[in-house]
Amino acid sequence: MEDKPPSGEIFGIPYNFERPSLGRLLSSYWQPGKGMLVEKPFGVGYTLNLANWRSWVVLAVAGGLYWQGKQAGESVGKAAEADDDDGPVEVIVED
Repeated sequence: MEDKPPSGEIFGIPYNFERPSLGRLLSSYWQPGKGMLVEKPFGVGYTLNLANWRSWVVLAVAGGLYWQGKQAGESVGKAAEADDDDGPVEVIVED
């Protein structure tokens, strides 16, 4: 059986399974002059280039949506707790 290369492309999507070094990790997330997406230092696909301002916009939007979801989840949980505190309810069924 022939050995597969540790890095390359499949269907236009890059992959890299070489052992990552600290220098390669840091340099892959900060590449001035490149686009918003760059190849991941380890694994399959792309990651954000933090040297590009568009990446920071994406992170801010994602953080805002996450915060909004957490706030909505807390308010739903408080409303459910308030409904549980009403006490016993009597139900009368007539035949």
